[in-house]
Formats: sequence, C-alpha cells, structure tokens
Amino acid sequence: MSTYTSIALLSTSLATVAYAQNAHLTNDNGTPVGDNQNSQTAGPEGPVLLQDSHLIEKLQRFDRERIPERVVHARGTGAFGVFQPTANISDLTKAVVFTPGTQTPVFVRFSTVMGYRGSPEEARDPRGFAVKFYTQQGNWDIVGINWPIFFIRDAIKFPDFVHANKPSAVTGVQDPNLAFDFFAHSPEATNMLTELYTDEGMPDSYRHMDGYGVHAFKFVNANGQVHYVKFHWKSEQGIHGIRPQDIAAAIGKDWNLNTNDLYAAIRKGDYPKWDLYIQVLEPQDLDKFNFDALDDTKVWTGVPEREIGTLTLNRVPDNYFETTEEVAFAPSRLVPGIEPSEDRMLQGRLFAYADTQMYRLGANYQSLPINRPLVSVTNDNQDGKMNGGDRKGETNYEPSGIDEVAEDPGAKAVRTTLVGTTQQQAIAKTRDFMQAGEYYRSLSAQDKADLILALSTDLNRVTDESNKYTMVSYFYKADADYGTRLAEATHTDVGRVKAMAAKLVD
Repeated sequence: MSTYTSIALLSTSLATVAYAQNAHLTNDNGTPVGDNQNSQTAGPEGPVLLQDSHLIEKLQRFDRERIPERVVHARGTGAFGVFQPTANISDLTKAVVFTPGTQTPVFVRFSTVMGYRGSPEEARDPRGFAVKFYTQQGNWDIVGINWPIFFIRDAIKFPDFVHANKPSAVTGVQDPNLAFDFFAHSPEATNMLTELYTDEGMPDSYRHMDGYGVHAFKFVNANGQVHYVKFHWKSEQGIHGIRPQDIAAAIGKDWNLNTNDLYAAIRKGDYPKWDLYIQVLEPQDLDKFNFDALDDTKVWTGVPEREIGTLTLNRVPDNYFETTEEVAFAPSRLVPGIEPSEDRMLQGRLFAYADTQMYRLGANYQSLPINRPLVSVTNDNQDGKMNGGDRKGETNYEPSGIDEVAEDPGAKAVRTTLVGTTQQQAIAKTRDFMQAGEYYRSLSAQDKADLILALSTDLNRVTDESNKYTMVSYFYKADADYGTRLAEATHTDVGRVKAMAAKLVD
C-alpha cells in the first residue's frame, strides 16, 4: 500500500468518525459535514487548504448573510394571524377577502421608520403597520402606519423627507436641525408633527396602537360602481403611550420593549386583535370638504366609520430573516375590487415600494415563501436570479394561439375618467394648519402639556433661529394657545411668532 493510499484511507476514516458526531450537519449541496471544528491543513503546522470546501462555503455564506436593509422601516417585528370579515360589504367591493364566512391568513409587520436594524424601539417615530393578506385572488397589502395622516402630500418630496430625518451625511447622527430645516419649508407637516409629539407618538407596545392605510383607495363592486374608502385598524387592547418624562427609563429598561411585549402576549395565548373599520365616500362627495379629500395630510372629518372585520395575531415566526426581513409589502399589491385613488403620495408609493423590494431581494422576491401567494401564479415573467418558478412550455409571450390562458374577467381594472392637462403644481386646497389646531383642541390638559414638553425639547435643539421661529409660527397658526405655550417653552418671542403666523395663509 502506498503512502498516498494510506493517507487517503486515514482521511476517510477520520471523516467517517466526524460525520457520526455531526450527523445533523450538511453542506448546502446536502453532503454530510465531516469536522465542523477544525479546518483542513497541510500537515500539523501547515497552512489551511483551499480544497476545504466546507470551510470555504461556510465563510462565503457568512460574508453574504446580510442583504440591504430597508431604507425606511428597517427595524421591524412580524407575526402571523388571520383576518375574518364581520360584515357583508358586497355592495361596495367584489374583493373576496370580505366574503362572509371566509378566513384569510395574514402576516403583519410592525416597525419604526427612521431607525436602523437593532435601533431602540422607543423612538419618536411613526410606527409601520403593514398587513399582507394571502387571499383567494392573490396577495393584498395594506401598507400603513399608526396615524391616519402623513408628513407630506407628494411623493416627489419623500426622498428629501427621509434624508432630512435620517442620520447626518457627515456625522452619521440624527440631527433635529436638519429635520426641522425640512419641516420649516414643508408647512403641510404641521398636522402630523402635532400628532407625532403626543404620548400616542410613543406607543408602549405594538399591541397598544391603531393602524391606518393613510391614503384613500377605491372599492369597486360587481357592477363597476366605485366608492372611495380609508382603512382604520382599531386596537381591541386600547391605545397606550409613553409620556415624555418616562421615555429614557423605558429605553433603559428594555431596548426592545415593543417586540418583547407583542411576542410574550402571543406565546401565552393572549392574542392581540384589531377591528378593521372603513370610511366611505361617493366620488361626487370628494369636493365637499374645505380641503382636498385625497390629501394624505388630512383626515376625513365627519365621515362615520363602519366595522367590517377583525385581525387576530396568533403565531410568532420561527425564523426572523425568512419572514420579517424578507417579507415585501407594496401598496400596489391589490386584488380585484380594490384600486388605488389619485392621492399623489400613494401614486408614488405604488412604484417605489415594489421597486425597493425588487432591489433588496431580487426580481423573483414574490416567489419567496413569505411573499408567495396561495393561488397559482401564471404569467410570462421568466429567468432572473434565484428563479424557482418552475414555468413550463415555449409560449413565454402573449397573445398566442398555441397555449392561451383564459383572462379572468374579475381582474379588469376600473375605468377612471381623466380631465385636464399635464401640470406640476400644488393642490388648490392645502389648508396646512387647520386640522393640527382641531387635533390640539381635542386633547386633554395632560396631553397638551406632554405635547408641548416633547415638541419643545426637540425644537430647543434647533440652532437656526429662522427655522425655529418658522416652526413655532406654524403651530401658532394652528392654534393660538398651542403656539403661545410652545413659544414660551422654546424661549422665542411670542409677539414675533404671532406676527409671522398672521402672514401665513390657511
């Protein structure tokens, strides 16, 4: 027996022993791992060998574990559940998800907006509230937040809004000077800022907050009739926030308070629930308000809500990355019976959200298990990285007489009449300050005091006097008491603030 043969037999024997010790481990190609503790070397003192495919694959896979985190909503928490309709709304929509007696699986992802993965959940930040319905007509996403409104009304400003509120491009640290520089030149944010700085702007749990679709959408029934709707998830657990003076203690107690609270409740069988409500408008009623009804910085005042279903979360995911991190939401993921409205912010999100997921996860991201519809997918899309769609046949085009696929009549989009010429200008009825004042006046004395404390704390970090005075004048324009108290808390001259507010148009 040659020396080479003896060494080969010895190597085989050692590998067999190691395999017996690690019978549960395999390489990605399914072969058993021999020794998972020691690399192959050229003798006792020699260098590590390139032929050690297990070592190489292990390091390669480790180097590639991270995918680009979401630009916004990177810090997230997910859970599985079910949605059950509680009312027959076939007069409004043909979407089968609302058929009485059905039960639709869902995956819900909660999040903060500006924080990176691993950042503290107790941040002064909107909370993402995104719901993926795995319906019998395909997947439908409601991608919203815990407030019924947003900071801006046109998607063309979204990258600027995010840049100003993300960490500084120089220091890598969030800076209120940058944020309020943007907001001082975006008066439409006054309403959202007022709501954000209340106690509800710091939920003590994902269970203790409502969710909203924010934008108007269209319901279309079987007869083609259209109604405009807004979605509201109302927490059955109630709404509870953290007061400004208690935030530091909350962060010190538990950096991951919202996630730990949600998962603890689910694991002990205390399943959180939200009732789904809608507001409904006839198309001819959109212009009845003294503001633009499709402006996402506004709520539909005086429009009653109607309960139509209940969402229950009942299972914690087994794998964070394969669910919460890889799940992809986009408001363009709609089903027959639900259409987008002409809301300018929504129109931009229809593209941007799907595009960012395609960038993060690849062209075939919707075939990942967490994103895969329960219904069969039949189209002529093909190839691309990580394609496992198993499409068959030569007809990867349409129309074709060789292998025609019948068109689903229920999938036809509603027709919308368009009038006018192309333009680039603001909406006519901006009313940037009115609802901020209405909301402020609805608050209790304690909530008003907490709002002034929280908002003034950040405004007092703004060093640019012009921006600081501009911001306070916006809040004064919304409500004189609000602006006066904020001026006192920020050590700004009330007379100057009042004079600036008088020049603002609302």
